[in-house]
Amino acid sequence: MMKTLVDPFTVYLPHLDLHGEVRDSVKFLVNTFIKDNYLLKKDKVVIIHGRSGGVLRKEVHLVLKNNEYVKDYYVDSVNSGQTIVQIKLV
Repeated sequence: MMKTLVDPFTVYLPHLDLHGEVRDSVKFLVNTFIKDNYLLKKDKVVIIHGRSGGVLRKEVHLVLKNNEYVKDYYVDSVNSGQTIVQIKLV
């Protein structure tokens, strides 16, 4: 019997999956997701952007860099197709 590995970040934390999205929609989706989780007092979230090409990852990081609610963000060391975001809670 084969065991399924469970990624604790995407299972237990709120996450936004951007697979299939285009770069132009990323800014709206990410900013809305971050603001919603800020209002819900969630201090950590996951954004899944995928690994191929890095176009979505670069756009996500550009949006996060300029978002007032973001404290810090980093690419997950186990899964480079997702970014972990720490949200500033006042």
